[in-house]
Amino acid sequence: MEQFELIATTTFGIEAVVKRELLNLGFEVTRTENGKVTFLSDLSGIAKANLWLRSADRVLLKIGEFTAVTFDELFDQTFQLDWGKYIVVDGKFTVNGKSVKSTLFSISDCQSIVKKAIVENLKRKYDVSWFAETGADYTVLISILNDVATLTIDTSGVALHKRGYRIKTVKAPLKETLAAAMIMLSYWNKDRVLYDVFCGSGTIPIEAALIGKNIAPGLHRDFSAKHWPLIGEEIWKFEIEKAVQSIDHESKLTIYASDIDSDCIEAAIINAELAQVRECITFQQCDFLDVDYHDEYGILICNPPYGERLSLDEDLLPLYLNMEARFSKLKTWSIYILTAFEGFSNLKARKPDRVRKLYNGNIETMYFQYYGPRPAQFDKKHGVI
Repeated sequence: MEQFELIATTTFGIEAVVKRELLNLGFEVTRTENGKVTFLSDLSGIAKANLWLRSADRVLLKIGEFTAVTFDELFDQTFQLDWGKYIVVDGKFTVNGKSVKSTLFSISDCQSIVKKAIVENLKRKYDVSWFAETGADYTVLISILNDVATLTIDTSGVALHKRGYRIKTVKAPLKETLAAAMIMLSYWNKDRVLYDVFCGSGTIPIEAALIGKNIAPGLHRDFSAKHWPLIGEEIWKFEIEKAVQSIDHESKLTIYASDIDSDCIEAAIINAELAQVRECITFQQCDFLDVDYHDEYGILICNPPYGERLSLDEDLLPLYLNMEARFSKLKTWSIYILTAFEGFSNLKARKPDRVRKLYNGNIETMYFQYYGPRPAQFDKKHGVI
């Protein structure tokens, strides 16, 4: 079958997570760059990637790439691409763009020229002078970096972090894609206990439950490419049915989620119900100091409050001092904390095993990772003394 070049876009810092996801899904990854991972697939892969990618932002179909330093070059080379292969005669398309360190720096002019070139191309392809634009949606993206223009069509539509389950939100919510990446960067798996003691609207425990039950994150939402004749209904139906059959109905997950705010717990429960993972998570309204951390080798993943989101950093110092005091007692636990609180690293007596720079929206945060010992039952199961 014909192979297409696809790009999974991502926030900075989790490109390696997206690459690993793509490889695990069976795709051939050809390049990893800042904010994107390029891979190859047939048409069915467009459906599969959109349904299954947990930490990527979008899946783009690459149409062409070329050097352009003048508007004439941009028009001519855009016009030469086979747009009629992808966009139907009644297709409704828009053009968005960005330009970084390039001669053609005017985004509005670039968008206008690309739009005009595509229209002229489609006029010739379909032998028409006017387009109804009543059909499927196509969002063309023109990205120019160092004078190299890349033209893609967005297959996802609404960004992939919009799973469809988060109806109830709270202040400063964590993006679903980042929450999934945090989990996949941890030692947690479906056989281990997971705690989130600052659960907010429940994003981390819900994403963990989706991972543990092997539920495709895009199973209950729509995508732009789902309406493209290029792919067709049968491919989408087949990939969706495979995703449904892949759900793990047997495994019993042990996930605890708590928050001091009753509104947060109410929102988290509603969202978990919408995500169809309510039975996987035990919710509790309480302060993190009062949580019963009863497992010997637990996993703690949390996104506590920090200054850029909720209040001034100095107001949060008592909270972080209490976190240090309480969490330091969890000697055999693996602990993962995402925060922008600048003084956090100075509070911990124990040095983190790894610190990653991640972005929660536009906020630069640090993901502190403290690895606990391997569970004794793992050693026993695998014959390790």
